[in-house]
Amino acid sequence: MDPAATTPVTPSPSPGPSRAVLAARNGVAVVFALNGLAVATWFSRVPAIRDGLDLSPGRLGLLLLAMSIGAIVAMPTAGLVTQRLGAARAVVLATLLVALGLTVAGVSAGVAGSLPGVALGLFALGYGSGSCDVAMNIEGAAVERRLGWTVMPRFHAAWSLGSVAGAGLGAVAARLGLPVAVHLSVLAALVLGGTLLGARAFLPAEPDAAAGTPAGRRRRLLAAWREPRTLLIGLLVLAAAFAEGSANDWLAVAFIDGYGFSEAAGAAVFGVFVVGMTLGRTLGTVALDRWGRGPVLTTTILLAVVGAGLAVLAGSGPVAVVGVVLWGVGASLGFPVGMSAAADEEEHAHVRVSVVAVIGYTAFLAGPPLLGLLGDHVGTLRALLVVPLLLLPTLLLVPAARPPASGRTGEPERVGSTPPHA
Repeated sequence: MDPAATTPVTPSPSPGPSRAVLAARNGVAVVFALNGLAVATWFSRVPAIRDGLDLSPGRLGLLLLAMSIGAIVAMPTAGLVTQRLGAARAVVLATLLVALGLTVAGVSAGVAGSLPGVALGLFALGYGSGSCDVAMNIEGAAVERRLGWTVMPRFHAAWSLGSVAGAGLGAVAARLGLPVAVHLSVLAALVLGGTLLGARAFLPAEPDAAAGTPAGRRRRLLAAWREPRTLLIGLLVLAAAFAEGSANDWLAVAFIDGYGFSEAAGAAVFGVFVVGMTLGRTLGTVALDRWGRGPVLTTTILLAVVGAGLAVLAGSGPVAVVGVVLWGVGASLGFPVGMSAAADEEEHAHVRVSVVAVIGYTAFLAGPPLLGLLGDHVGTLRALLVVPLLLLPTLLLVPAARPPASGRTGEPERVGSTPPHA
């Protein structure tokens, strides 16, 4: 008898991701963090720019709208641009616009005192940031597919950490009296240089045999706008973006007005929210790989509902802060998981991520004025009750984020190798 016939065959272990994929993972995380750093750098100097240009709240709101408009204008075609150029080139070009926008806004505000110049810089910053958002999410989804485990929320956690760093550096710059033009220009150069290095590690761009003519690409984009699943994912991301953006814009003010917190304490409450978001995005990957998107999203949305409700209705500052923690953790996964869901099928990821990003980012465009209008009538704190009221029906959208029947990252049955969560 042939000994080989009776010798048990031990299956070889899965080789795991290649060094190139791991390097791409690190490069994507760097790009996410630097994008967050750039955006937060601008927002950290808004008070100084407001005072320097002597802007009323209404005029400041209109000025800030220029950045949101730039992002909304960029996103419908950002996926096609990424498909055409490759994610690395698209990210670099977008970050070049971000750096240019930061510099123009800083010089216009701090040297020229030109409101139109600041608006132009903000439009470029928004256009570049919106384009970069789509491109880096497309690359992040591609890396996630090749890794075989969930990583997208950690990319978004890197963005949150970058924004925290930007806010901290902005506070130091303001404390030292560093001119706005110098601060924004130096950070713009650092962000651009770091992004160039990070994008070099991206996965090699593969020729898109299905790209076809420009007219064909536009038809695919229009077709994506008619896909029920893509639109439902977009609505899910919109609700998640509203829950996150509402806290970013109004949480500190709400606790100052509603609970009598000092300005420093109000800022600390916002910091607590960001910490909750970062923890949720860092640890949520384990839950997504273990239990899948459906159960995890349902649980986190309910956490956000309870947390936001508690933050508004607690009647006690310390108890309300506990609600803020739950709100941050609960709001942490909707946006990154929605982006992963939009990119489930690699062939159509570019156009679907663009569509979902456009729908989701309308929350950042419409949210601040909506809550501001409500705040004029019921107070800023009470106006935040819109968040749990919007999130509850969002539970009906969770099934749309589940992967197609073939399975995808984030579902237990799909995981092909053991992620290094430990």
